[in-house]
Amino acid sequence: MKRLLRILGIFWRPLRVNAAFFVFLFALGYLCTQTEIRLHLKGAKPYELSAVELFFDLYIVCFLLTLIPEKVRLWVRLFLAVILYAVALVDMFCYVHFESTLTPTMLMLFFETTGGEAKEFLNSYVGWDLLTSKTGWVLLIALLHIIWAVWSAWWQRRNQQKRSLISLNESVAQRSQAILGLLALGLFIYCTTQCLPNKQAMMRLMTKANLGEVEHELTTKDCANLYLPIHRMVFSLYANRLASQQITRLLEVTDQVRVDSCSFRSPQIVLIIGESYNRYRSQLYGYDKPTTPRQLQRMQDSTLVAFTDVVAPWNLTSFVFKHVFSLHAVGEEGDWCDMPMFPEVFRKAGYHVTFITNQFLPKAGEAVYDFSGGFFLNHPELSEQLFDTRNTKLHRYDEGVLADYDAVSKKNHHDHQLTIFHLMGQHVDYRGRFPVKTRRKFTAADYPDKQLSEKRLQINADYDNAVLYNDSVVNEIMRRYEQEEAIVIYMPDHGEECFNSLDFFGRNHSATIDYRLAREEFEIPFWIWASATYRQAHPDVWEAVKHYCRRPYMTDLLPHTLLFLGGIHTPDYRVEYDVLNSKYDEHRPRLLKNSVDYNGLCPKDK
Repeated sequence: MKRLLRILGIFWRPLRVNAAFFVFLFALGYLCTQTEIRLHLKGAKPYELSAVELFFDLYIVCFLLTLIPEKVRLWVRLFLAVILYAVALVDMFCYVHFESTLTPTMLMLFFETTGGEAKEFLNSYVGWDLLTSKTGWVLLIALLHIIWAVWSAWWQRRNQQKRSLISLNESVAQRSQAILGLLALGLFIYCTTQCLPNKQAMMRLMTKANLGEVEHELTTKDCANLYLPIHRMVFSLYANRLASQQITRLLEVTDQVRVDSCSFRSPQIVLIIGESYNRYRSQLYGYDKPTTPRQLQRMQDSTLVAFTDVVAPWNLTSFVFKHVFSLHAVGEEGDWCDMPMFPEVFRKAGYHVTFITNQFLPKAGEAVYDFSGGFFLNHPELSEQLFDTRNTKLHRYDEGVLADYDAVSKKNHHDHQLTIFHLMGQHVDYRGRFPVKTRRKFTAADYPDKQLSEKRLQINADYDNAVLYNDSVVNEIMRRYEQEEAIVIYMPDHGEECFNSLDFFGRNHSATIDYRLAREEFEIPFWIWASATYRQAHPDVWEAVKHYCRRPYMTDLLPHTLLFLGGIHTPDYRVEYDVLNSKYDEHRPRLLKNSVDYNGLCPKDK
């Protein structure tokens, strides 16, 4: 019986000898889980298993602490407390001031901050108001923990009779500890069963080989919930390490870029990259609502040619950007970072390269998806290799990039230019992608044939409003090149579902790719427009555009067509990947997500 009592008492010991550590850090963790809720998500709630998983995590830590000799344990416990409080303080500070907890981008910005910038930052944000914000609650718990630790040490020194009193009641103490140990064991087993799926998800997340795999894992329904500041810190460090590995490889490849000659076939090349565009919501592809009247007019004027069989390699922005910018083709050996980026080839050939983005500029609250897609574009050294000119701020609406371009073009007008526009397009919050008060044309009443709720009908209408607004922005870009010898290519990163075939909008990342999914999320609008001067100067190029617009194509091969348009001769150019070349390989597999060949999807499903 005594042996059983001793065994059960063992399960209470981790909490008994680390009582203050457990109690105060539980309070700290629970504070963070209940207050740091993502403000931009409507209806967001705290992690429902926060208390359960917090008990599990702290019990494991306390159990490991009991395995350490008491004198060493005190210092280890102090070290852990300092780390956990510091990370929680930083996390809460970021939440209060930037409406975001710790992210990989935030950590990247921290590492790139100079001493002077850090001083200015502290002067701007650190003041007495810090104590009255939620950040002050973290400081309060830390202060109470320190006061308790000091008082407890003093009390133990003053009460030397404590041990003898326990020895006089050894039997009662043993039974009490056995009961508490049994309760602790039962609670631990319950917590384990509840939080095990999230722990397994964390393990999957933290063992991916590259940043792309990490991002894909985060799109699954059972992805990890990084509910504590320390989890987010570890993940941010991990994501930055993976990014650093690919940056290192890209910088190595930069030294290998070779340009043999350049004829500057197209003096002005413009690439417009849109976002989340379902091609069946465009009039160019038969949509019955007037969502793209300006593009349609240009097509009817024979200045714009729409390609009819184009797919994106992925339905994730970051994956698409990596493969559209890299000369590596999906299906080849190696990875996207093993080949040069096309902008650096253009720069080496003598083109002035401008990148104007309304999405990929580093910002504190950036989600991992934007971090994954933009880390190689925003790395200081690599960005200098890729671009001569960049914009420096984001805009609420895409028309803001027009002002950015106008400002840049006044200062940097060159005879040979490659200009890349990256728009927000129809990304996620459709209602937030156009000025509602002045640019809303479609309403729920315009879709009597759709069997949807009123709310979903309006979401559907606002998607079309975003497409219409995108049409106006894209048209304004083309208008700026009408007097130039210019050719413009438009492509979105991927498609988007918006109640076309299912009562669903967005993207279904974890679904098996069948033709229905491919049609909605991978098939994209793709077109080429050329000015009158360009068509007159390059009738062979324009004839190729019109002649080959029905070829099967995937946008990971775009860099090779851009190199042809630039007249750039480099060993990295492949004629079989250039859709405007007579030797283009029309039978090449178009691997969606590098797994399913779009060409092989069942014809009857089409």
